[in-house]
This record gives sequence, structure tokens and C-alpha cells, in this order.
Amino acid sequence: MKKFASMTAAAAIATVLLVPAPADADGLPSWNEGDAKARITGFVEAVTDPAGQDYLPPSERIAVFDNDGTLWAEQPVYFQFLFALDTLKKRAAADPSILTSDALKAAAAGDLKGALAGGEEGLIEIVIASHSGMDVETFQAEVRAWLDTARHPTTGRGYDEMVYQPMLELLSYLRDNGFKTYIVSGGGIDFMRAFAEDAYGIPPEQVIGSMGKARYDIVDGKPVIMKDPGIAFIDDKEGKPLAIIRQIGRRPVFVGGNSDGDFQMLEWSTAGDGPRFGLIVRHSDAEREWAYDRESHIGRLVRGLDEGPDRGWLIVDMARDWARVFPAE
Repeated sequence: MKKFASMTAAAAIATVLLVPAPADADGLPSWNEGDAKARITGFVEAVTDPAGQDYLPPSERIAVFDNDGTLWAEQPVYFQFLFALDTLKKRAAADPSILTSDALKAAAAGDLKGALAGGEEGLIEIVIASHSGMDVETFQAEVRAWLDTARHPTTGRGYDEMVYQPMLELLSYLRDNGFKTYIVSGGGIDFMRAFAEDAYGIPPEQVIGSMGKARYDIVDGKPVIMKDPGIAFIDDKEGKPLAIIRQIGRRPVFVGGNSDGDFQMLEWSTAGDGPRFGLIVRHSDAEREWAYDRESHIGRLVRGLDEGPDRGWLIVDMARDWARVFPAE
């Protein structure tokens, strides 16, 4: 796993120190000067100024972010699904009998279109077949090994190198100003916890995601948590506020997403009392990344675009507001 410049030891220390960054420090160098950057820094300055009317004590400075399409890329499909395809292909080579459906056969053959043709039922089938039958530690070791070697089909980058540099800076900037940062994503919780601390500086206990069925067991005399077939909880849409209140116990004051799957999280978080900040990353940069929103099969964004501005949410235009998209090679 690679670690990025914004996630240095100094940044990790700043995660626990509740000392605001100097007022004149530019914590967002990959953000172009303009309304988006000014609104972010203005909010942070307002809630960290003890003499100001919008001051929030550090305990209330909770920031949550979606992962796919918000902190790292999500095209042509969610990266976790590409991991599932590669993993299933390996498992099928060792035991072809596991390929019990057309969706599984297509996935093992690397036929992405065929794998997606099975719809939600087929996708769940593929995830279950590739994510279960092992303990959590073994699964996360497989995720890390895959991230170390797998490459994106278009960019040739490692998947954990396709994090967004401006968002890495935003996470660090918030932590430098006493915020506690969380991931709240539809992605699998065990999958994200395998890399979130290295990639984003967010420890496993601050990662909230979808969960498969699991059980406690003793294997070769060792207590383990086994990943079983089946879905226990989908952390998407209305599920996101539910997961936040269960794990964090309070409404965040800063929330970021990129699709209508994040709408309820944004709506609920920004409906609380006091200063609130909602942010939506709009994928508008076909040259440096991808341009998609209303018609996309991945990261579809309609309601957030239509209602977000009237709700006071910041729509971040990737092409306009970001000087750089990905970290330097």
C-alpha cells in the first residue's frame, strides 16, 4: 500500500491534536481560488473561532464523507466490484463448481457486461461468492494484496492512487482544525477498512459501510470473525443516517458526497441546529477524470443537483474548482 504526501506522520498527529491550523496557512493547495474554496475555509474559520457566534467545540466537529466518487474514483464500476471479479476468477480456477449461475460464469471470465446483466441479484451473487468463507483478517489481507498489484483499466494507476488529491487535502485541513473525519459509504466495511487509514488517514473505527453476514468461530484454536454468505446491512440512501446515529451518535456538521445515494445523509446532517456544511462533488471533468451525473449508471446525481443549491449545499465542480485531480505520480 502506498501512503500519500498529505497523510504524513505530522498529519496523523494532527488528527488527535485539537489545535487549529494557522489562519494564513493554505491547507487546500489543489483547490482553485474561488467560491468553493472560500466557502469551505470560511465555514471552518467560523466554527473554530472561540470568539465567533458560530463556534463549535471540538466534540461537535464531526465530518463524514462518502467514499466511491467522493474520495476516490468510481468508474467504470465501483472498484470493490473489480476486486470481486478478480477474486472470483482465482477461486473459480481452483474450484469451477462454484460457478453456479450465468452471472458468476461471466464474472469469472472477466466479462464485465455479462456480469452486470444479472442486475442487483447478480451483483450480490458475485460479491457473496468472492467475499465470504474466510475470516475478516484474511479477507483484508487479500484486499491489500490486490491493491498492491491491480491496475485501473484506463489510467494504469493503482486503485489506491486514484484518490482525489483535493479531498485528501480537505480531510487533513479539517483534522488540523479539530474535526474528526469519518467515511460513511455504501462500500463494504471490511473492504474499506483494509486501506482507509493508509489512503486517507481515517482509522478503521471511523469507517462505516455496508456489512455482510458474519459469525464468531474458533478456527484451529483461534477466535475469529468469519465472513458468511448474505447481506446484513446496506449503507446507502436512508441507511446512511441510520448508520451514523448508531455508530457516531450525533449529526455531523460537515458532510460530503457525490451521488443521490448520499442525499439522505446530506439532508439529515444539514437539518441540525447551528452551522452546517453540505458538499457534493460533481464529476464534470472528462479530460482529467470522467464527466457524468444525471444519466450515469454509477454515481447518478439528479436530486442533489436540482435541490442542493437551494438547501445551501456547495456543488463542487471538478473541472472548475480543482487544480489537480489525482496525486502526483
